[in-house]
Amino acid sequence: MGEGPRRQRGLRGPPSLGWGHGVGKPAGTGGQGPRRQEGRSREGAIRMVRGSQRGKLQKFTRLCGREEGLRVKRSCPSCGSELGVEEKRGKGNPISIQLFPPELVEHIISFLPVRDLVALGQTCRYFHEVCDGEGVWRRICRRLSPRLQDQGSGVRPWKRAAILNYTKGLYFQAFGGRRRCLSKSVAPLLAHGYRRFLPTKDHVFILDYVGTLFFLKNALVSTLGQMQWKRACRYVVLCRGAKDFASDPRCDTVYRKYLYVLATREQQEVVGTTSSRACDCVEVYLQSSGQRVFKMTFHHSMTFKQIMLVGQETQRALLLLTEEGKIYSLVVNETQLDQPRSYTVQLALRKVSHYLPHLRVACMTSNQSSTLYVTDQGGVYFEVHTPGVYRDLFGTLQAFDPLDQQMPLALSLPAKILFCALGYNHLGLVDEFGRIFMQGNNRYGQLGTGDKMDRGEPTQVHYLQRPITLWCGLNHSLVLSQSSEFSKELLGCGCGAGGRLPGWPKGSASFVKLQVKVPLCACALCATRECLYILSSHDIEQHAPYRDLPANRVVGTPEPSLGARAPQDPGGMAQACEEYLSQIYSCQTLQDRMEKMKEIVGWMPLMAAQKDFFWEALDMLQRAEGGGGGVGPPAPET
Repeated sequence: MGEGPRRQRGLRGPPSLGWGHGVGKPAGTGGQGPRRQEGRSREGAIRMVRGSQRGKLQKFTRLCGREEGLRVKRSCPSCGSELGVEEKRGKGNPISIQLFPPELVEHIISFLPVRDLVALGQTCRYFHEVCDGEGVWRRICRRLSPRLQDQGSGVRPWKRAAILNYTKGLYFQAFGGRRRCLSKSVAPLLAHGYRRFLPTKDHVFILDYVGTLFFLKNALVSTLGQMQWKRACRYVVLCRGAKDFASDPRCDTVYRKYLYVLATREQQEVVGTTSSRACDCVEVYLQSSGQRVFKMTFHHSMTFKQIMLVGQETQRALLLLTEEGKIYSLVVNETQLDQPRSYTVQLALRKVSHYLPHLRVACMTSNQSSTLYVTDQGGVYFEVHTPGVYRDLFGTLQAFDPLDQQMPLALSLPAKILFCALGYNHLGLVDEFGRIFMQGNNRYGQLGTGDKMDRGEPTQVHYLQRPITLWCGLNHSLVLSQSSEFSKELLGCGCGAGGRLPGWPKGSASFVKLQVKVPLCACALCATRECLYILSSHDIEQHAPYRDLPANRVVGTPEPSLGARAPQDPGGMAQACEEYLSQIYSCQTLQDRMEKMKEIVGWMPLMAAQKDFFWEALDMLQRAEGGGGGVGPPAPET
């Protein structure tokens, strides 16, 4: 008790009459009670002093910050009413971005990614005008592609150039192996967008919008200490000034030994003078090494825009399309191209331009034994050089003349054709209304008509419209379609062996959605025996080419529904359904019936979304039956 008075250093209030300070015991009942009360009182006083000092310091700091930010002149430091009024005024008048100089706003916005810049331009009218300015896109384009500064490309729209370089990309997915996902190839920094591409046996060639042809090589690279073989991971500039290029038209890339490049070169007018003029030429390169082995130059009065190949190696015919829409051809023996010698080749006018001089050909496509021409008016003309392919395409040999294989045959079509695709023995056409027509051999269901019957004339695929692009291969077909505003999907039909239809190893007689994640700006595709290639690029100057079908023609057009073929052939459809039911009854187990039902859904002429619905529902039922666990609410008893 003698230590108690010496420890009382702070001020103490009057003693409690019956209880301690929050202890819950009567005061003075123990010797430790007063000491604890004294210690707690002292600690509480220290906390109060420190808290008051900290509060004063924070308050003083806030006041100084407000005075410095608002620049308020106060007559008395203790008066706070004037400060509150000025603070409310500052909060009531926020600073608008419209008060900034336009140059400053453009400079700030130019650092945004292209995707965010486009989204910002859709928010309001002010940002639309700012984000659409050439100054913003010029800065973005110089950041994405510095090469355009050196070429003085300010005459072209900077927005188009920037978006071309932002969206360019080449993606591929191997059919074999464990990885079933898209991979992106190397992107050449010197490339100004991607216009078209062509895979060969070992490499990939890409042409950009300024005429530079790039040589993308496969190589061994070291990844995490392991050597791996990667596709299109190195690039080299093959040549400049290229207009178009082509190789062996067969689907198998093993035959693509040489690459034919249509280019423009400066030639001297007179030997020994400095004057020159531009002439078109065809340069031949080895696809394996990129070495040039042959070159042929044409007269300066003839300008071409497209090149195609047709025929065998010993009688390789080069088809050249002029700017005026005329077709010229010359014959080259590929087996002698590696021999160093010089000779003159003879250009000849093709019969489609000789006998039909009024026609102006817009584009052409070819395979090993046939050629397809599309005129500027939407007409289609055919050249077939072998009787077997002719029978597959037209179902008869009645009009085939083996002595006059270049005579063009006109196809009867209901509307103007925009583009086409040519496979080995089948073809696809797309008209101005977005309708797809297929013709030819249908042994594997590559026409997408829901059955495996050959078609000797163009037959419409009703459940699929407005494709982005169409590709026909050896015995399967691919369609790139716009599923929604912000997504695209890849559809395929035909033979699925070797993984060429990802997700459908057994194939399908109708176009089905493939298990491929399609890039947002995909515009072209191609498939080889080992790989699927998808080209990504977006050109703002290319608008939707399709028109709406006139009202008087929509009435007679069957709508894509579950019974799309019923108005045309109700008896045949009913008979087919009976046959499908008999096949389901012949299955022994429920799992076999489910698998057979999936296969039948693929045969029926349904829309892609409807097929996806039925397949997903059947998979759900299979999982519920196999695992014993219900998916969703239980089925009612019957």
